[in-house]
Amino acid sequence: MLSKNDKKVLTDPLISNNPIAMQVLGICSALAVTTQVKPAFVMCVSVTLVVCVANFLISVLRNGIPSRIRIIVELCVVASLVILVDQVLKAYMFDLSKQLSVFVGLIITNCIVMGRLEAFALMNKPFPSVLDGLGNGLGYSLVLMLVACMREVLGAGKIAGIPVIPQALFDAGYVNNGLMVLAPGAFILLGLYIWAQNSLFPPKAGK
Repeated sequence: MLSKNDKKVLTDPLISNNPIAMQVLGICSALAVTTQVKPAFVMCVSVTLVVCVANFLISVLRNGIPSRIRIIVELCVVASLVILVDQVLKAYMFDLSKQLSVFVGLIITNCIVMGRLEAFALMNKPFPSVLDGLGNGLGYSLVLMLVACMREVLGAGKIAGIPVIPQALFDAGYVNNGLMVLAPGAFILLGLYIWAQNSLFPPKAGK
């Protein structure tokens, strides 16, 4: 069973300390890969795996990493994991890998990954570090998937390539919103999500 502190580490990034909505990290991928649900889901899984494993490895090595080269070590660990993820995607999901393009490689510089290594993994044991990575990965995924679902429905009338808007609406004059397939559409949806979250779950004073 998880302790109270472990549960807090795992669940805080979902809402109250969400890496995208509250910390404004990982915005580039939220804008670039959320036009469709499938590539967004693959990006979510990739980032979650990388941050979990990187947190674990850095936590295990933390006492042996000289302070002066810690960023270099962190980048080497993250880059190695991202290369593995990229090669797996190219081997088994080549079409999705092409859709994601350079954004898989940019996980190396994703502020969520590096931020968790610096803020948590370097100062905590492996198990809590994995929970922290999982919580932040899921918090990132929550926002990405919500934005991707809205953008694909409003921009293409589909979810994961499956039509969800009845043809009768199109026959009656309904038109897909072209703004949703552009970056400004993602900005608008992210802004609405952040507004809704802060209205429903106001940040506690002092946080």
